[in-house]
Amino acid sequence: MAKPILLAVDDDVSVLETVVQDLRRQYGKDYRILRAASGQAALDICEELKNRGDVVALFLSDQRMPGLTGVDFLAKVMAIYPDAKRVLLTAYTDTEAAIRAINSARIHYYLTKPWDPPEEKLYPVLDDLLVAWNEGRTPLYDGLRLISNRWGIGDHEARNFLSRNLIPFKWLDPERNPECLQLLCDQRLDDSKLPVLLFPDGSSLVQPSVTEIASKVGLRTQARQESYDVVIAGAGPAGLAAAVYGASEGLRTLIIDSLAPGGQAGSSSKIENYLGFSQGISGERLAKEAYIQAIRLGAEFMTQRVCSIRSENRYHIVRLADGQEVSCRVCIIATGVEYRRLDIPGEMEYFGSGLFYGAALTEANLCADQIVHIVGGANSAGQAAMYFARSAAQVRMLVRGDSLDRSMSRYLIEQIQQTPNISVETNTQLKGLMGNGSLSEISVETPAGRESRRAHSVFAFIGAAPKTEWLPERIARDAKGFVLAGPDLKTKAGNLWKYERDPYLLETTVPGIFVAGDVRFGSVKRVASSVGEGSIAIQFVHQYLATL
Repeated sequence: MAKPILLAVDDDVSVLETVVQDLRRQYGKDYRILRAASGQAALDICEELKNRGDVVALFLSDQRMPGLTGVDFLAKVMAIYPDAKRVLLTAYTDTEAAIRAINSARIHYYLTKPWDPPEEKLYPVLDDLLVAWNEGRTPLYDGLRLISNRWGIGDHEARNFLSRNLIPFKWLDPERNPECLQLLCDQRLDDSKLPVLLFPDGSSLVQPSVTEIASKVGLRTQARQESYDVVIAGAGPAGLAAAVYGASEGLRTLIIDSLAPGGQAGSSSKIENYLGFSQGISGERLAKEAYIQAIRLGAEFMTQRVCSIRSENRYHIVRLADGQEVSCRVCIIATGVEYRRLDIPGEMEYFGSGLFYGAALTEANLCADQIVHIVGGANSAGQAAMYFARSAAQVRMLVRGDSLDRSMSRYLIEQIQQTPNISVETNTQLKGLMGNGSLSEISVETPAGRESRRAHSVFAFIGAAPKTEWLPERIARDAKGFVLAGPDLKTKAGNLWKYERDPYLLETTVPGIFVAGDVRFGSVKRVASSVGEGSIAIQFVHQYLATL
């Protein structure tokens, strides 16, 4: 397979030569480096490359060029290579125009000339962009095959688990790939018992649980030790941050999650208001980087579901779904929240077969050229709408309120308004789901009355509910299930804290059990806030441990 291409564009021959040499020195091993001396010449080259089937990973274009400016070129080339990363080279006097072009031409970054030394000012930027570009490509197939009906029981759960854990696999739907039935026959497997996972070594899993899949593909499902300093329940942003800081400060740290690193944020197609990422960052990439960081610093990650916690002799015992128990001196609850259920007719029947809670990015490619309905009007719904708009024929947002202004960030509202295949229907509610085996029709209540519509995919984002039903009664929660901690233990009706010292800021009603992130009462539902809470929780962990 031919190497992907990096294309440099500049009408100044000496500058262009410098750019090309810098690119070759750093990226020549993995990419082909091409050049063009004008925007129009670059467009002609791109048309030729496209016709030959070549792939362009990144464009690096100067702004001040006669005939076709850099911004104009980058805007035009989007139609030819929409997935390529686009970088604008500017003089310091053009920085305001470059920043504006981030929205107008959707450029991914701008660099001010000169960028010496490139090791500090050029390569780090391009490295990040190329990592992101490679992550967006179809992963290489390594032999793992999942055979399942798209709307079958367990299909979405299996595909979502493999995708969220970045495990390459080939999905085969018997309706679209009838040849896969022969694979099942060859291994004497019943084609009525799906999903089935076929592994390169000839082994298979029939209708597997998530834990069985995790164990088979090499994820850890058993703890290495019986006791830890800190056990963190939940691997969302708060849990991952706590793991990074706990491990880096020498605490024996175990982090447990039943699905994958990232939590709800990990399924976000793009987080644009997280500090330090001017072009935004996908939840998947943010979770992956945090996970790698935590493991590198010494934390241990385990794929399991936490069922209960009990306290004995100043130790806390965490019980897991498979019956194993792990003890710790401190436990941090960071299980986050999950999307609230619609509570409408057809909800249970079509969950996973047309109705999904959250972005369900694993379904995006399957919604190509379809009409997608998104229920909700907050940031998560807006991010999903922008993501699905790339492939769906139309995205319809069903919003209960009269506008998006009170629930969605301004930058997202503006992006939605500028995207022609997204429509926002306010004062509108989803009232029912209908179909025959899979979703085919929805009932919607609009200001004009109730109506039925054809629909195959509905994604719901209607607020958040905490995952705290597994906690012991000793850990106080509010009426909605959010965990009370710190000062809130003394401001609610009655004093919930029963000990002589004051509770630490994130400490629950049980000494040594802390809470961080969205699951905490009064938390700010933002990724940065969750990361901050997970980080500072370790400070209070140290203070607590010093008293033992």
